[in-house]
Amino acid sequence: MLPHKPDRPYLDSWLRRTRKQLAASGALTEMALLLAKAEGNTPAYWAGFVREVLDEEIVPSLDLLTRIDLLLAKPAKDRSISLDQPQLF
Repeated sequence: MLPHKPDRPYLDSWLRRTRKQLAASGALTEMALLLAKAEGNTPAYWAGFVREVLDEEIVPSLDLLTRIDLLLAKPAKDRSISLDQPQLF
């Protein structure tokens, strides 16, 4: 009989999305550097920690999941139109 997996749709979708985002070359290293700067500890520690989270060996706190989401989020583009710029239409 298979062991019962806890129902955690938020974590499962977060893991899928984060694995895709960190699959790019250097993305995990950059994330580890940002976490080390923001949270303390070494980049090597954070790289290992994030790998353990992505491999589902450990479950991080919701605060840490949110912190990683914020670091992965792309900055919003400034969509305001300056009044001194000429408008084409």
